[in-house]
Amino acid sequence: MSTRIEHDTMGDVEVPSEALWGAQTQRSLQNFRIGQERLPRAMIRAMGLVKKSAAITNASLNQIPQEIADSIVTAADEVIAGRWDSQFPLVVWQTGSGTQSNMNCNEVIANVANQKLGQPLGAQKPVHPNDHVNRAQSTNDSFPTAIHVAAALQINELLIPAITRLKNTLAEKSEAFKDIVKIGRTHLQDATPLTLGQEFSGYVSQLEHGLKRLDYALRGLYELPLGGTAVGTGLNAHPEYAEKAAEKLAELTGLPFITAPNKFEALAGRDAAVFASGALKTIAASLNKIANDVRWLASGPRCGLGELRIPENEPGSSIMPGKVNPTQSEAMTMVVAQVLGNDTTINIAGASGNFELNVFMPVIAFNLLQSIQLLGDAANSFNDHCAVGIEPNREKIDHFLHNSLMLVTALNPVIGYENAAKVAKTAYKENKSLKQVAVELGLVTAEQFDEVVQPAKMVFPNQ
Repeated sequence: MSTRIEHDTMGDVEVPSEALWGAQTQRSLQNFRIGQERLPRAMIRAMGLVKKSAAITNASLNQIPQEIADSIVTAADEVIAGRWDSQFPLVVWQTGSGTQSNMNCNEVIANVANQKLGQPLGAQKPVHPNDHVNRAQSTNDSFPTAIHVAAALQINELLIPAITRLKNTLAEKSEAFKDIVKIGRTHLQDATPLTLGQEFSGYVSQLEHGLKRLDYALRGLYELPLGGTAVGTGLNAHPEYAEKAAEKLAELTGLPFITAPNKFEALAGRDAAVFASGALKTIAASLNKIANDVRWLASGPRCGLGELRIPENEPGSSIMPGKVNPTQSEAMTMVVAQVLGNDTTINIAGASGNFELNVFMPVIAFNLLQSIQLLGDAANSFNDHCAVGIEPNREKIDHFLHNSLMLVTALNPVIGYENAAKVAKTAYKENKSLKQVAVELGLVTAEQFDEVVQPAKMVFPNQ
């Protein structure tokens, strides 16, 4: 492999001759051969947006020449578009501030800009990775800003639409199933009736609450550390830089980013990311409940509950012919397990900052963005390949409903709790119907039983 010589403040480094990165990225490749986890595309895009906003702002404040800023913007646009993703080779397991990844972005943008100006790779002129691309920035403020930008974009562009689609599908099912009376279950035991529509309305409400929690979490992510530079004081940044750079990011993304009111908190803590992960965890818990209920209600086909029919998407067994499994529910619940684990990592990382800086930022970025991606993808997959095709099995639903002992609950006001319990236990023990036992015990007449024990009335007791 042919190489070229690049240098940084520690000396010369051999870099692959065609690589767009420079000395500091190469040192990281050599020093951190740990795992294969790399920062996701969303983070690379966000770093490009930060560098573009910084360049435009610095030029407007006469901190760098306009022609230099224009070159940076052109190169940054290519990073944002994903053209140079292959030039971001660093693993997550590096310095906790993300310095190597920040410099990776600076070096790539500088080299792309300089090449377009007719300069060789590694020239570092006229566009310098530190003096121009990283102007008025420290990794300590630019990297966490990129985390916020990446997470906010992914939540708005992927997760909110995905959860909304699934919510709407379940709402349509709730309406379609509103007149189907079924037996309820608590503690995995028979309970009083409800409608299948009511059951699905609970799922809809869970996702509605989840969307509200996401909206609240976004408020913290919209506050940007950019402009705090090294420790929050704003050293080496123009006094107007922080506010103007945030305004530019808002303009470029269409999201309401603002400069963080307290840069010391914005650098030293990662509370907004921790809070956002908590919102993701809560959505994951809701999705787990929904997916698990669906697969239980669709269990069978002959020896399970079988109250729902779900789409048959693929063969379920390599040995049992004809078997079909609830694969979308299984995929969803695995995603949930991953998201809950990611949240634990983010919690530990967010709690582990010292003094003026949190130094767990790459692992926070990786796990937060993975959680958003997985939940968005899983919600879309579950919606498209399962939820839209859910249908009721009315025969099974009616069978369970009319054989449930818990219909006896409607008799409580008429014969009392203890007598109702006696009816249920006797019916179960002697394998008789509730009506037969209640009449035989002389507690009600057949006509009284039919008047009181009506599942359709039990689901709307106040109407």
